[in-house]
Amino acid sequence: MTHRVLAVIIGAGMSGIAMGTTLREAGIDDFVILEKGSDVGGVWHWNRYPGLTCDVPSHLYQYSFAPKPDWKRVFATGPEIQQYHRDVVEQFGLGPHICTGTTVTAAAYTDVGWIVETESGERYECDFLISATGILHHPSIPAIDGLDTFAGPVVHTARWDDTVTTGGKRVAVIGTGSTGVQVVSALQPEARQVTQFARTPQWVLWGPTGLRQSRVVSATLSRVPAANRRLYATALWASGILADITTRPSWRRSLVQSLARLHLRTIRDPALRARLTPEYEPLCKRQVVSGSYYKAVQQPNVEYVSTGIERVTETSIITTDGIEREFDVIILATGFEAHHYMRPMQLTGRGGITLDEAWAKGPRAYRMTAMPGFPNFFTMLGPNSPIGSISLQYTAELTSRYILQFIQRFRDGELTAAEPTEEATREFNEQVLEAIGPTIWNTGGCNSWYQNEDGSIDLWPFDRATMTAMLTTPDDRHYRITRG
Repeated sequence: MTHRVLAVIIGAGMSGIAMGTTLREAGIDDFVILEKGSDVGGVWHWNRYPGLTCDVPSHLYQYSFAPKPDWKRVFATGPEIQQYHRDVVEQFGLGPHICTGTTVTAAAYTDVGWIVETESGERYECDFLISATGILHHPSIPAIDGLDTFAGPVVHTARWDDTVTTGGKRVAVIGTGSTGVQVVSALQPEARQVTQFARTPQWVLWGPTGLRQSRVVSATLSRVPAANRRLYATALWASGILADITTRPSWRRSLVQSLARLHLRTIRDPALRARLTPEYEPLCKRQVVSGSYYKAVQQPNVEYVSTGIERVTETSIITTDGIEREFDVIILATGFEAHHYMRPMQLTGRGGITLDEAWAKGPRAYRMTAMPGFPNFFTMLGPNSPIGSISLQYTAELTSRYILQFIQRFRDGELTAAEPTEEATREFNEQVLEAIGPTIWNTGGCNSWYQNEDGSIDLWPFDRATMTAMLTTPDDRHYRITRG
């Protein structure tokens, strides 16, 4: 069956919900949101592992148009954030627009606009195609010899199996990013043994990740909306300091790095502390925040193993030093294929150009949002998004309003198609390359998932004011506009 709509949004995660809400608030209802999962929420739907907690304060990790005064914790848990997204969908009437369990397999630009094909055989014709797939949704599975022979459960944190039990079990956790840190902290109290396998240690900043929000605070913010708005504005302003810390050398960066090193001193055993000490600078990777990990890793039932894994057997993991350890459960906290974006969807633009051809040298876009050769196609949190420095909700809302202007001009008959020019896209990417130079991601001496295969940094190297200026009003000089 073929459906005709003005716009198709791929993904009902945080950015897809922002785009849908922006359209509805503008009086546009002729759109559909196609979500491959069984529920909304994106990364918060796919991730359900023990200890899942946001590493951003709750009052910043929310939409400006849907304030939530009564967060239960200062750093919200995954289930609460997931419920928040469900509530926003209901509040703004997005439910009828969302098709869950719908995987987009291909999309091609034709004479009638975009034709979108789904795994189930449904087809959509649309004038605008918006990718809101996010970046953290393709699990990265390590190539470990014998992993498929393990007799017990092997589960990736992004595809958690609720039937897996860990209480009283011998649990192997492979990975040491935010997810690995949270899982180890959560499982330590009840597991018989937790062994964390880590190729490289992470810097861990202390944060009150387990602190509950006082009922008095929740009640006050609920009764005084102005105070809640002020709190959000303050949190947004404070997040700008993080952008400054990561993008420019300063005393602020030195201070935060010193705090990370000071937190590491809480590891009492010098040998363990040495193994937990990274060789790169703090903030070089996605910063891990935890108030419980260093306590957990020092407990008698936790072992931190920095030796490489040689192979897995039916019952054990053998490291390269020949030591064999028996396990009941293996948990893969090994992250995501962060630069796949809308893949494996087959995307074909004007003149038959494919996404793989357009990105042969790595993901690239014009100001995160659009690509030459792909008319009326826009991305939410696309290449060079501010994953490590600026509020993603702010970014998604700003991008949504930017895209809305093209849709409104289309409806008003001012244009039929728009795509950024190659020149403007190249100029933006050259600006990014230059600005990346002094950032901690480039100078900190680490390998991280921020890097493309060629070593370039796929992040936003500017501050929030620059982003706002770039994405407030489209510059037609940077676009190939088709009229009539």
